[in-house]
Amino acid sequence: MEALAALAAVTGDELKAAEAASSAGFAYGLAAIGPGIGIGYLVGKSVEAMARQPEAAGMVRTTMFLGIAFTEALALIGFVVFILIGL
Repeated sequence: MEALAALAAVTGDELKAAEAASSAGFAYGLAAIGPGIGIGYLVGKSVEAMARQPEAAGMVRTTMFLGIAFTEALALIGFVVFILIGL
């Protein structure tokens, strides 16, 4: 009963803010899926390449870390958009 009374006391501005926060969280969740899949694929292929040619492991590892950094930048951009939408 008290929860219903508290819900009824929510104003329109508070409801809009809650909707904005939930949509921003959903947007960040979608923005994090792509880099997560990309990093997993990148690391998997790098391990496969290092297993096939161990002598090239140093070069593959360096390239892998550069790729991880660029892919993770996409997630950070998504986080910035999340913050901007939430304001």
